[in-house]
Amino acid sequence: MTELSLRRLESLRVPSAADLVFDELYRQVVELELSPGTKLSEQEVARQMGTSRQPVRDAFYRLSQLGLIQIRPQRATTVSPISEEAVLHARFVRTALEAETTRAAARELTEADAADLRALIARQEEAAAAGNKVGFHALDDSFHQRICAASGNDFVWALIRENKAHMDRVRYLSLSFGAQSALDDHKRILAALEARDQDRAAEEMRDHLSRIVDILAQIRRETPGIFAGGQP
Repeated sequence: MTELSLRRLESLRVPSAADLVFDELYRQVVELELSPGTKLSEQEVARQMGTSRQPVRDAFYRLSQLGLIQIRPQRATTVSPISEEAVLHARFVRTALEAETTRAAARELTEADAADLRALIARQEEAAAAGNKVGFHALDDSFHQRICAASGNDFVWALIRENKAHMDRVRYLSLSFGAQSALDDHKRILAALEARDQDRAAEEMRDHLSRIVDILAQIRRETPGIFAGGQP
């Protein structure tokens, strides 16, 4: 008789204290609750979040690697200004990766995938109508992440997230005037995916991501003080 031989299930990953601190600070920086130039104290963040200083120190390091905060020995740690160069770099990386994942998604899309994307767009419409920028921004990310998953290359989203921090702040700011445009883009992308038109799907994604260039110029004109090299 064959003996039962099974591999152990890996434990589900529970977010660490450092993960939770990182996620909360990332959110506040992206949503500009913590504006460029804001001073951050390990001790104060630890006190407010009810943790020790080590998880905060780890989160600060991760945020600094993304360019969201500046850690300077013997000087205050501060929220970084938005780097126009970093935004354009992120746009290049996202366009290269997402054009190809969207092309693959048009080939591999299942009805379940399409239903999920339709549901995300419906929820985005509700968020836009309610003026819910936080919800709309989260759903925007979910839409792009879902396309990566539908393509069979869900690992790509981790690469994108590591490169889009400065772009996220500009995208969030743009929602006061550009949410409907982003939503319309998503509808065109989904239509191309459902039509199985790989070239059109990739081109729609390129067009969508290219809008950050004009958005960046508009926001820089209106709020130069939040950019590196801008006037305070």
